[in-house]
Amino acid sequence: MVKSIIYTLTAVALCVALFVFVDIYLTKQFDEFEGALDTLYNKVENKSANREDGYAVREMWSDKKSKLHIFLPHNDISYVDYWLNETCGLIYNENYELALGKIEVLREIAKNLPDGYTLKLENLF
Repeated sequence: MVKSIIYTLTAVALCVALFVFVDIYLTKQFDEFEGALDTLYNKVENKSANREDGYAVREMWSDKKSKLHIFLPHNDISYVDYWLNETCGLIYNENYELALGKIEVLREIAKNLPDGYTLKLENLF
């Protein structure tokens, strides 16, 4: 009986530790991505962005998403890909007004997406 309780408590502790690790990791990754998006937003707002700026953010995201596939559903990652590719196309065509709107959507996604996978009561039930 005591062994079963110890094993159960150990399993619960390991699960909580895993959830805390995932929470910290996702928050860190998306904070870095959001910082890159903020920089891109400022450049687009000043109309000084070029395609290399957009491609740099896309390259950063590509590096991050290869690791995020472990923790996030593929649909959420492809959703970010879609908006980021549209943004890069608009920057390439120097359509800065529409690019600002797309970057704003990406910023909201980067802010809200990790919250759906954190250890919160509302996510458990």
